[in-house]
Amino acid sequence: MKGPRLKICIVTGSRAEYGLLYPLMRLIRKESSMDLQLLVTGMHLSPEFGLTFRQIEADGFSIQEKVEMLLSGDTDTAMIKATGLGMIGFADAFHRLQPDWVVVLGDRFETFAAATAAHLAKIPIAHLHGGELTEGATDDAMRHAITKMAFLHFTSAEPYRKRVIQLGESPRRVFNVGAIGLDNIKGLKLLSKRELQKELDFPVGDKTVLVTYHPTTLEKDTATRQVGHLLKALDQFPDIRILFTLPNADAGGRSIIQQIEEYVKKNRERARAFTSLGQLKYLSALQYVSAVVGNSSSGVLEAPYFGIPTVNIGDRQTGRLKPPSVIDTGTDVRSITEGIRKAFLPSFVKLSKRPSYVYGKGDTAPKILRIIQRTGKPASVKKTFHDLT
Repeated sequence: MKGPRLKICIVTGSRAEYGLLYPLMRLIRKESSMDLQLLVTGMHLSPEFGLTFRQIEADGFSIQEKVEMLLSGDTDTAMIKATGLGMIGFADAFHRLQPDWVVVLGDRFETFAAATAAHLAKIPIAHLHGGELTEGATDDAMRHAITKMAFLHFTSAEPYRKRVIQLGESPRRVFNVGAIGLDNIKGLKLLSKRELQKELDFPVGDKTVLVTYHPTTLEKDTATRQVGHLLKALDQFPDIRILFTLPNADAGGRSIIQQIEEYVKKNRERARAFTSLGQLKYLSALQYVSAVVGNSSSGVLEAPYFGIPTVNIGDRQTGRLKPPSVIDTGTDVRSITEGIRKAFLPSFVKLSKRPSYVYGKGDTAPKILRIIQRTGKPASVKKTFHDLT
């Protein structure tokens, strides 16, 4: 006799996070022993960030709960208030849904609010991408805090698995499954160059760079200056086309958006900016661009899988494992310029094309599904601190 179906609540607050969780959501939806509960929050519900919950629904998913939490400001105070609003909304949503598991990914303030609410409600948490370091962001501390609240841990590389154990988590509940974003590269039918260019209304190919720059949230009031340096560096390459994706809802993000939009207005012949490309168009673009520039984790995780160089600017990704195709630079104009120039050197392009499996081979979602199935619904969320001997 079969037991009751496991209710798996997946929380997503941003377009990037949804794209990463997409392959796991598809598997859960197909699994006869599970019910998928989808809780959408954060930027998905904001007109300013593209109302991306519509894309989730267009992909055929049913959204069970929406938790409004974003404020119009992008100051530290606004982020703190948004986190508090999120916890209130998640408390009510979890009470209605009564999930057996809450699945969260990463380290953002929306994720932290959801994990805190689930922890206080005594709901088991499965956490993806724990144990990593992003020393330039407030996310770093929130990620480790989520680790201490989570029951199951799915890390993207072996050093990260060891770090989660170092934080006192039992090795029996910590699994190195690889980076789930690579599943999409293998599982999605990506657009051809012609299809992509039609979708974007923009030529993509040789001498095109994909640029994403987020605020370094542990630094105060640096976003405007740093993005100004990036844009000046891009001016040194007038023959390069630029595809911007706009930043997340972090403190300082709106000043970045304003600068990029002004830059695009002045450079319409060679630059475009998109609030959200979505997973399909973003990954399709990685097939054809010459390099990724900025400080997004996708430059460290997904771009190397496509064999293209990444110019990683500043400290936001400091501490992450980086394949040889990643060029670390400072935030000054000269350093960024030298990094972009290096990314176009034939010798470095050749180096970048060598396969790198630092973050696995794109079979993460099935591993996660099997482990949750095997674990079932825990009788208790009590944990014993695992001391290293």
